[in-house]
Amino acid sequence: MRISELDTPALVIELDIMEANLRRVAEYARNHDLRLRPHTKTHKTPALGRKQLDLGAAGLTVAKVSEAEVMLASGVEDLLVAYPVIGRKKIERLIEVARKTKVTVSLDNLVTARQISEVARQERVEIQVLVEADVGLERVGIVPGAELVELGRAVSNLPYMKLAGAAFYPGHIKSMDESGMEAVRKLSETVGSMVRQFQSAGLQLDIVSGGSTPTLMQSHLVAGLNEIRPGTYIFNDRNTVECGACRWEDCAASILVTVVSTAKQGQIIIDGGSKTFSSDRLATTGEPTFGRVVDAPEAVFTKMNEEHGFARVSETSFQVGDRVRVIPNHICVAVNLHEQVYGVRNGEVEQVWKVEGRGKLQ
Repeated sequence: MRISELDTPALVIELDIMEANLRRVAEYARNHDLRLRPHTKTHKTPALGRKQLDLGAAGLTVAKVSEAEVMLASGVEDLLVAYPVIGRKKIERLIEVARKTKVTVSLDNLVTARQISEVARQERVEIQVLVEADVGLERVGIVPGAELVELGRAVSNLPYMKLAGAAFYPGHIKSMDESGMEAVRKLSETVGSMVRQFQSAGLQLDIVSGGSTPTLMQSHLVAGLNEIRPGTYIFNDRNTVECGACRWEDCAASILVTVVSTAKQGQIIIDGGSKTFSSDRLATTGEPTFGRVVDAPEAVFTKMNEEHGFARVSETSFQVGDRVRVIPNHICVAVNLHEQVYGVRNGEVEQVWKVEGRGKLQ
């Protein structure tokens, strides 16, 4: 099937670009002796997780237990749940996943650790733990210091819990300009100091897991870091370009839409709105736009209703029925809105992948 035969809106993946992205990061990780455990929040598709593993990823990362259940289909042998797992129902499901593959969780408090330990003890299943450090985002995690070390010690003393290391997410670093590089230098000081604190306390951190797509190619500059968990890099998006972490030609994913109205001069309406695109604004500027219109880069995607996308255009060459591609600001959320994605090469649809992790919130 040709791409021209796809009904719209359709989330299209350029396979050559995606595969180049995967190879580039896998090679970077190998060259810098970094374990690659990609976050699957971007693609939410076991078949793509399998591709990452086949290229040398040491494991995969998910946010929710339901995503972990889905990703078992990739054949993953090392799965990190990088989000607090709270409540007996979720923990029981987590333990069932851990019967099938090695499971690690990240956490920042003893309440969570004790809940998981209790169920793990009853079921006689060991869970690996990364204690979560807050390195600047102020979302989850403990600021590195005595409190974090004490949490690590307490975890290591709980039954069926093994302290495997520490985790962090430098999501406060949005761009790789001069200020961003200075933030990476400070991050290196923070993480290096954290590792030394654990060593001084006699606690071994086998894994120091961190990173993001914006800071991906600076990961080797962070002292002590030995595992990276990028997610967006597989597809990239407008935010990734704007923060300086990739080029437009590295964006594998776009949403194919149809112009359904040109009734107002200087404006086109496309058949994709808030049910199709992420409502996220640009992470770097907050500019009121929801994506880049590939076929008309000067166009401004200004507004969305549920089914309507509004783009301000300077040219009048668009006609009803024209098809355009839009690179969304935030591809991870956009993928979650689509039931399937289409892998395309040279205009031909080679693959149709069901987004099996779509809507897995629990």
